[in-house]
Amino acid sequence: MITLKSEREINLMHEAGKLLAACHKEIAKLIEPGISTMEVDQFVERFLKENGATPEQKGYKGYKYATCASINDEICHGFPRKAPLKKGDIVTIDMVVNLNGGLADSAWSYAVGPISEESERLLAVTRTALDKGIEQALVGKRTGDIGHAIQSYVEAEGFSVVRDFTGHGIGPGLHEAPQILHYGQAGKGLRLKEGMVITIEPMINEGAWQSRMEGNGWTAKTVDGKRSAQYEHTIAITKNGPLILTEQ
Repeated sequence: MITLKSEREINLMHEAGKLLAACHKEIAKLIEPGISTMEVDQFVERFLKENGATPEQKGYKGYKYATCASINDEICHGFPRKAPLKKGDIVTIDMVVNLNGGLADSAWSYAVGPISEESERLLAVTRTALDKGIEQALVGKRTGDIGHAIQSYVEAEGFSVVRDFTGHGIGPGLHEAPQILHYGQAGKGLRLKEGMVITIEPMINEGAWQSRMEGNGWTAKTVDGKRSAQYEHTIAITKNGPLILTEQ
């Protein structure tokens, strides 16, 4: 069931989102060769606690960590680990913040030191794909308009859009209706209404779009070992256009 949020609920989620954005800014300062994603995870847990918030996904279906940390060919839901990041890696840190009952969800991909030109282009295209999806998050548009805008741009740039994982509604539950595909046909899908709060979170691959699941039952990787990137914002659908809740 789709729940439309009140102004009060959106304001709560916006406060959580601003805290999440502040956390990502601190993570950007930490990401360098030699740090581990476990250290990043521990930093996030401390940062949220110090600011009166909690990591919503910790404990979700038994998940043990404050963040998901996906490296190189990992598409999503990578486990934080003690092995140090290496120069040339890319890593996506994804988290959901609960602040006073308001939820916000955002992922960001980071370069670990200097990275290859192709990896730089992957990050840039993925970031732009998110922006193009957000531009379609308007009252009266359809979910397919979001997916079409992302897919048509990404494929024209020579990359592929992951289909096995999608955006979603959020608040008060972590994952709610509607499902937000990052591919599809313009003019198709559910019509967007004022008060919806959704995530747009394209996962973009250098190679094939298909994924394979690791034995841990959580982590998805590319089938061809090529790299994947992701950027995600939580968006409120308002009469004045899309309101990005997860930026300062």
